[in-house]
Amino acid sequence: MDLTRLRLLVELDRLGTMAAVGEVAGMGTSAVSKHFAVLEREVGVPLLAPDGRRVRLTPAGHRLAELAVDILARVEAAEYELAGGGEAAGRVDLVTFISVGPPIVLPALRRLRADHPGIEVRLIEHEPDEALELLQTGGADVGLVYEYSLVPRRFPDTLALHPVGTEPLLLSQPSGSSSGGSRPMTRRRLRALADASWIANSRGSDEDELVRRLCASAGFAPRIRHRIDNLDVVEQVVAAGLGVGVMPKLAAATRRGVVHSPLGDLGGVRRVSLAGRRGGWAWRPIRLVAAYLRDAARDVLDGTGDVPPLPEG
Repeated sequence: MDLTRLRLLVELDRLGTMAAVGEVAGMGTSAVSKHFAVLEREVGVPLLAPDGRRVRLTPAGHRLAELAVDILARVEAAEYELAGGGEAAGRVDLVTFISVGPPIVLPALRRLRADHPGIEVRLIEHEPDEALELLQTGGADVGLVYEYSLVPRRFPDTLALHPVGTEPLLLSQPSGSSSGGSRPMTRRRLRALADASWIANSRGSDEDELVRRLCASAGFAPRIRHRIDNLDVVEQVVAAGLGVGVMPKLAAATRRGVVHSPLGDLGGVRRVSLAGRRGGWAWRPIRLVAAYLRDAARDVLDGTGDVPPLPEG
């Protein structure tokens, strides 16, 4: 079986349409269809079935797609392993979110450059949704991503996830708020913010659900009035008395007019993990970048002593 055709099958299982597969693969829909026809002849069973104007995978197609993920990961691991010899060298594209940049990523990369000057790291800033897409399509090699314990994320099977640590969540409020103060937040004090203007991000994704579940635990639905992605701007809006919002500890700065109340069990934690394609971990530059990131995280994240070692491949 041709590896290109197996990759196309995995993409069809992931994306759902021939057109989307063709866009990702850089080929026309008819070319994609021809590849699948050849693949069906190679395996001797139908892999696709008509579904209106589209196609869907048959049970055999789904099973082959599952097997193909493992096959491609093993091939990729072999390629990475054979390419890595002598002093570690090569370019690693690292996708990461902004709040771990100064406390984790930059210290890690400074140490990495001093110890392994042959490794070049290219930084790409994205939130988890975009980061995971880049990792799956090959636009990045390894990434730092997060999820909230109150809003668990389903990660793609094609990626391997390795925990780095956790950080607590805080509630940013104007310092004059009646429910403010640096002491841990309670449901009673949270209910006092039922009429407040809440801040979420412009993507309306996990952060929205986090705010809703947090407020639901106190018996009310939040009024999300502001949508702001930049966490520094969020703090400025809070300082101006225009809203309240959930803030990860790493992003919470000391600012006049803002008080941070620990949310504790009410808000759960933000879990930070390394993510990468399953075949990539055998390549030394990727493993070294990941190891230096985890080492830097020990200085700022919780639970770093409980994480398992990185895999060999």
